[in-house]
Amino acid sequence: MADDDVRGFPAGQSGLIVRVPEAEPLVREWRDRLDPSARAGVPAHVTVLFPFLDASCIDEGVCAAIGEVVGRHQPFEARFDRCGRFPGVLYLAPEPDAGFRRLTQALVERWPEYPPFGGQFDDVVPHLTVAQGQDEAAVENAEADLLTRLPVVVQVSSVDLLVHDGTRWRQRASFPLGSLWSR
Repeated sequence: MADDDVRGFPAGQSGLIVRVPEAEPLVREWRDRLDPSARAGVPAHVTVLFPFLDASCIDEGVCAAIGEVVGRHQPFEARFDRCGRFPGVLYLAPEPDAGFRRLTQALVERWPEYPPFGGQFDDVVPHLTVAQGQDEAAVENAEADLLTRLPVVVQVSSVDLLVHDGTRWRQRASFPLGSLWSR
C-alpha cells in the first residue's frame, strides 16, 4: 500500500484500495520478489486512501459512510500501458487516472483528517506499485519484462478496505461503485 517497508505498520492500520486482479498474472512474480507489501498480503492495487482510520474506529457507521461515498461513483475502465518511476519505486500507470483521483478526493472530503499518504505529496499520482526499495538492475529487469506484456485493461467496480493485523494485510470489507445510482 504505502511505498515503504510494511514491517513498520502497526496492527490496526488501514487503507482503501482498488484491487487490480487483471494485472496479477503480469505483476505477481515481480511484486513477490520486489515489493514488500505483496509479501505482506497486499494484492495488485491502486491505493485510494492510505493511511485511513485505525481498525478499532471502523464500525458499521464508518462502513456505511464509505459505502455511500464510493457508491456515488460509477464503475470505470482504466488501461495500464506504461511504467513510471518515483524515487525507489517502479509502478504501472493507469490511464485515464481521473476515476482513481475522484475516489480519493471524495474520501478525503469526507475524512479530511486522513490526507493521502499522510499529506507527504502535493499531487497524489494513482499507480500500481511493482517494486520498491530495490537495486536499479532488478527494477530495470522488471520494467523491461513488463513493457513487453502490457497493456492491461481493468474494470474498476469496487473499493476494498484492508487492515493490517500486525503481520499481514487482510480485507475487511468491499464497497461497490455505482450502488447509489441503482436506487
